[in-house]
This record gives sequence, structure tokens and C-alpha cells, in this order.
Amino acid sequence: MAMRMKGAKCLTDSLFFDNDCLAAFLWVQREDLLLKLYPGKIVVPQPVYDELSYPGIAILKARIDYLIFNGQVHVEPINVGSDAYSLYYQLTVQPQGVQPIIGKGEAASIALAKLNKGIVASNNLKDISFYINKFHLKHITTGDILLEALVKGFITEVEGNKIWALMLAKRRKLGSRSFTDYIKEKQKQNAK
Repeated sequence: MAMRMKGAKCLTDSLFFDNDCLAAFLWVQREDLLLKLYPGKIVVPQPVYDELSYPGIAILKARIDYLIFNGQVHVEPINVGSDAYSLYYQLTVQPQGVQPIIGKGEAASIALAKLNKGIVASNNLKDISFYINKFHLKHITTGDILLEALVKGFITEVEGNKIWALMLAKRRKLGSRSFTDYIKEKQKQNAK
């Protein structure tokens, strides 16, 4: 039985995935949840795809290539001279004032989401929160995605805890010890 929670998001905009959020699902072979929740809305910025192409993680590249080949995921380039590139460059090389420099994957997700009115999918809150707030962007984490899967009946809480444990075993930083703990934290936030 699906649990209903106050504040659970129903997303219709495209999601621009950072490596950490996307890889969490790829490592545990549960990208099926992303495909069920966001059909036709999954965008991988080119710099994120490049990160997934590193030789040490060939299994992730194979999994994402399969999704791209089947038209389930779209890779979005950041072309030199474009508005996306200007913002990407600012975030990665030449920030304005006291703004922090962030990684290429995070910057690409933010730049593309900002210009396309999309959603940033990232767990790296420490690095991106400043820009999420500055640009008034929508944002979602792995925990939010699993919570939406629970609410829509695609997983149970027990399954969510198993997925969460597998993600933690792959050294994914999710912010909570378990999916159940994450749910409790969200319920407390929504009660305020």
C-alpha cells in the first residue's frame, strides 16, 4: 500500500541529473524507478555523461548508454558560446564575487535546469544550495525520488530501505542512515 505524505512532489519538468544522484540508481540497477517516474524527462548533461565514462566505472557507462540507445535518456551538450556555457563557465571557473566554484557535473545540471526551467537532481547539497537558492531552481535528491516512488506505489518502505542500504554500500552520500529515517525527517520538515 502506498503511503501518502504531505509535500510529496509530482514532477512534470525535465530533470537534469548530476552524477551523484544518477549514479546512485545506476550502481544498484534501479534506474527503472527513474524511467517509471519521469518518462521522457531524464536529461544527462554532457559533462555528467563524461564523468560516467571514466574507465574505472565502465559498468555505469554501459548502463547509461543502454538507456540513451533506447531513447529513455537524453544527453544535453553545453555548447561554447551558448547561454548555458556562459553560466557553466561562471560556476566552474570564474564565479562572481564570493560565489563558490563547483564541479562540472553540478554546474552543468544547474546551468541547463536554469535555462530550461527544469529540475536539478543532485545529492550534493553542500556545493549546490547557494546556486539553487540564487537562481530559484527546483531541486530533488535521491531520497525525494525514492519517496515519490513509495507514494506512487512503485516500491514499499521495506524495498526502499533495501535500495538505500545498497546505495550506501556503494558509498553514495544520502544524508540519512536509512530510507525510514529519511521519511521521518521529511515528515518532521513538513509538519513545521
